[in-house]
Amino acid sequence: MIRVLIADDHPVVRQGLRTFLEIQEDISVVGEAADGAEAVTLAGELAPDVLLLDLKMPVFDGIGALTELSGRDVRVIVLTSVSDRGDVAPAMRAGAAGFLYKDVDPGALVQAIRAVHGGQVLLAPEAAEAMLTGEDSGRNGGAVALTDREREVLRLLAAGRSNREIARELVVAEKTVKTHVSNVLMKLGVQDRTQAALYAVRHGLA
Repeated sequence: MIRVLIADDHPVVRQGLRTFLEIQEDISVVGEAADGAEAVTLAGELAPDVLLLDLKMPVFDGIGALTELSGRDVRVIVLTSVSDRGDVAPAMRAGAAGFLYKDVDPGALVQAIRAVHGGQVLLAPEAAEAMLTGEDSGRNGGAVALTDREREVLRLLAAGRSNREIARELVVAEKTVKTHVSNVLMKLGVQDRTQAALYAVRHGLA
């Protein structure tokens, strides 16, 4: 059972999400928070697997809550209204595992919760595009959202190494490399290894 905590300052949104998620056989809504500070407190008390987090909230906003939750054993999906494209990279950098907008199809939201719970990183197409284009004027490009290990994987991927070769060099399982590669593609908003390699070269990461 996937334990989900909902954090949103609009009661109607929380109720709607709870009603829909509770009919899923593998999801249980363990609590609701009306602001970022309450989300952090409840995450500690209720130990959810996944937190659905709005960005625009009182006390702590979503980024503030993400910062407070850094290092906690909870996967966070930002679920926010379509707003500033510049919100995406800071949220991913602060530790979000997913970034979706509230107009997401309900079925897609359920799949996203399952995917993120399973260790994947998932961005709405518009969010992925914002990661790729909105950060281009930045010093490091969209790569600011990558972990150190993901940067290593991207560098080796850009050098033309296979998953097996990357696994051998980093002394990890090939399955682990596949997960890292998938996360890198998602975070950069690219479709395949070739595009990721081109991105790495363009941003001086290869």
